[in-house]
Amino acid sequence: MPDSNPIDPEQLRGWLQAAARQDGRAFRLLYDATSPRLFGYALRILGKRELAEEAVQDGFVAIWHGAASYQAQLAAPMTWMTTIVRNKALNLLRRHAHDAGIDGPVFDECVMAALHDPQATPVDALLISREAKALAHCMSTLGGAHRQVVGLAFFHDLSHSEVAQQMAIPIGTVKTWIRRSLERLKTCMAKGERP
Repeated sequence: MPDSNPIDPEQLRGWLQAAARQDGRAFRLLYDATSPRLFGYALRILGKRELAEEAVQDGFVAIWHGAASYQAQLAAPMTWMTTIVRNKALNLLRRHAHDAGIDGPVFDECVMAALHDPQATPVDALLISREAKALAHCMSTLGGAHRQVVGLAFFHDLSHSEVAQQMAIPIGTVKTWIRRSLERLKTCMAKGERP
């Protein structure tokens, strides 16, 4: 869907340059102009408002601290900021995989669609694709019952006791499977395993 309010890249560059000189007013203008779009992007990746808010907040902290490192010849300002927020969102996705709505085979298709950025360069798209595929691959290494428990507990927002009841297994088993599944996902992503 085309953007009805395009943001002037030159204006963003100017605000970033001013933010690099610790200009709080310029940074506020940058934030006001870009945060709604970046929040929407993070929300598509994470699926939960509170996680998307955290990703955007972390992203803007990184943008403030890294504004001096922005190189206009390498990326448009919005692409650079989107990449930062995307990385923060993916880090949250790894840490809180259960909150992100990971549900087995549907994961790859949903995450790939959510991560699509029409302003991304081909290199950005390749990096997104690799990370999403790696995470989908790691999800596929979980056993079916473990993947189902994670999906029910977090994609469908069921409590541990509701998952236990629905799957007719003890609540202790649910908690153990979720903990082990999240540990396996973390280990798999840390190793950089690829399909």
